Amino acid sequence: MKKAAWILLLFCFACTSKPKAPVAYISSADSNRSVKFKGLDYAIVSEINRDPIPGIWENLLPVYRMPADTDLKNYQPVQHGLYILKDSAVIFTPDTPFVKGQTYFMRYYQFKGENIWDYIKGKKRLGRVGYSDLVIRF
Repeated sequence: MKKAAWILLLFCFACTSKPKAPVAYISSADSNRSVKFKGLDYAIVSEINRDPIPGIWENLLPVYRMPADTDLKNYQPVQHGLYILKDSAVIFTPDTPFVKGQTYFMRYYQFKGENIWDYIKGKKRLGRVGYSDLVIRF
């Protein structure tokens, strides 16, 4: 009887809903001179912002110019610039101005809590981090 109770209990925990990842999005700011990234918890971005490592934001939220052949997205050089934290939003202003009519994208790496079942089911592979490319057009 104890075995059946454990199996039932395990089944109940397996069926509970998991917390959803925060919704991340970008928009243009400062008359199309900057990009505003929102969607991360303020406590997390505040902690990252305190980190003295140079280029920390460029490694976490890099901005790229969209190539004509989108198959080459992974080979684009990063767009350098200044990252500023303002109210829970990260604002990126490039060193060279954005070009009107050009498409850019920000790569948002989704570091979430690891779940062993994702690896067992094949949804995740060790050594790979999921990301989303958030596209913005000027």
